[in-house]
Amino acid sequence: MNIGIVGLGLIGGSIAKTIRKNTTHRIFGGDIQPSVILKAKVMEAIDDELTAENFAACDLLILALYPDATIDFLRRHADDIKPGTTVVDCCGIKKSVCDVAFPLAREKGFVFIGGHPMAGIERSGFAYSSNTLFSNASMILVPDPLLNITQMDEVKKLFLAIGFAQVKISTPTEHDRIIAYTSQLAHIVSSSYIKSDTALSHPGFSAGSFKDMTRVATLHEGMWTELFLHNQDYLVAEIDGLVQRLLQYRDAIATGEVETLRQLLKDGRERKALVNSLELNP
Repeated sequence: MNIGIVGLGLIGGSIAKTIRKNTTHRIFGGDIQPSVILKAKVMEAIDDELTAENFAACDLLILALYPDATIDFLRRHADDIKPGTTVVDCCGIKKSVCDVAFPLAREKGFVFIGGHPMAGIERSGFAYSSNTLFSNASMILVPDPLLNITQMDEVKKLFLAIGFAQVKISTPTEHDRIIAYTSQLAHIVSSSYIKSDTALSHPGFSAGSFKDMTRVATLHEGMWTELFLHNQDYLVAEIDGLVQRLLQYRDAIATGEVETLRQLLKDGRERKALVNSLELNP
């Protein structure tokens, strides 16, 4: 199978390296930076550059771009995609992408499946990509409701074959609602937490909890700004909920309400135990 990958950053580069490691598919890669394409060829992460000539020969196109760039790419190149080709994006937001992609794919005769690899690190760019990034990770797929189940099964098998531990099927709305909490809110908390003046005095006074809380503050502000604004409603609701819960702790501490504080902490511990049990028995 011929696979084209548009965008060879952390995710696109890791997908290329992972496909190369685990399959015999032919890989064409494209990136806005010619130096990245050259490096990917030298490292044999791709077989060749993705060009206008071989674009139409691709059986599968993977778009590893930011949301706005993904939408723009689909609109500009819809007529160039071979009918029957499967297109999968990798954006961390799904509704705004799928709202454009699903009707466009139906009109032009290609298949679009929203995708979101649940893996990453706090760095970006091809230099940090790895053929092990997706080991034991979950791949979320968001198919068009009209999609043939056979086509969906082929894409699912590919992602399992290249190392993903599981494939989760979702809808655009469900994806965006849950990801607002599991990913986007965590990045906002980390970014705001590190801004305390006390952070500058932490050496010698911090351990694992500080590192855990601040790890994803090293984010790419361009990408995350897009993701946050594409998911405004769900993300604002999660922020509001967090603020309300924090105020409960704040008020109990400020007024010295021992039993209230004890109960809040107990509730948090029990909720964590429940979450752990769900992870063990999904």
